[in-house]
Amino acid sequence: MLASKVGHILKLGKKYGEQKISGPIDLARPKPFTPWQGKEDTSPTDIGLSRKHIMQGIEDSLKRLDMDYLDIYYPHMPDYDTPLEETLRAMDDLVRQGKVRYLGCSNYRAFQLSKALWISDKHNLARWDCIQPPYNLLTRDIEYELLPLCGEEGVGVCPFSPMAAGFLSGKYEKEKKPIEGARFSLAHQGYTYNQKYWNDLNFSAVQQLQKIAEDHGRTLPALALAWVLNNKTITSIVCGATSIKQLEQNLKAAEITLTQEELDACDGVWHQIRPPRLFYGR
Repeated sequence: MLASKVGHILKLGKKYGEQKISGPIDLARPKPFTPWQGKEDTSPTDIGLSRKHIMQGIEDSLKRLDMDYLDIYYPHMPDYDTPLEETLRAMDDLVRQGKVRYLGCSNYRAFQLSKALWISDKHNLARWDCIQPPYNLLTRDIEYELLPLCGEEGVGVCPFSPMAAGFLSGKYEKEKKPIEGARFSLAHQGYTYNQKYWNDLNFSAVQQLQKIAEDHGRTLPALALAWVLNNKTITSIVCGATSIKQLEQNLKAAEITLTQEELDACDGVWHQIRPPRLFYGR
């Protein structure tokens, strides 16, 4: 299965003036997204999910990969400056042209996925068949709305960061700098991107999860990956590896069935991070 993405937000070239980053500012997104570094000539049509960028993006990806088609094509993140229907129609054209087999989305909220499914159903367009959200023992908010929606609508869920960018390996110490060469030390992709994990609450949670793993004869990485795969709504996971040995260890997680005692213990740790509260739905 070969998948790629399109539509990340990059910094515009200086000649295009000040860049405005659209989108909601709320509890989940308290400040505007910080664009990744682009090229000096990056233009407004070189970013986002406009028809022009999607069409150019697929041609560039297929050329780089030396392929005729992709199995899955993901919008990397919401583009609040492009109508969702424009994005969906462009991606539907890619499916009809045979350049993409199936469509997915990444980093979309539940209401945005629901809206996309409704538009596709209304206009008979190829729909988003899978979604790629963050999901791990320390990041479980998709369980409130996104996972029930995906289960109800038959949308596959392929989470990224099942190890919390390596934080759930247990190898980090709060008072020491991130390990050189590990994900947390990789510039924008490292500590800056994942720093929300770096706090006393999560370090305490990792210690508790480490003990749960040891009490049941497991390693923490195995527990973390098996826990994600244990959820029946999860289709697969996006899991990185820096060596063949690490890959082989990760693959073994697919053979692990966690006990109810382990699952309950993991829930107990989560409730310390997100204490039970009044929820608006029933």
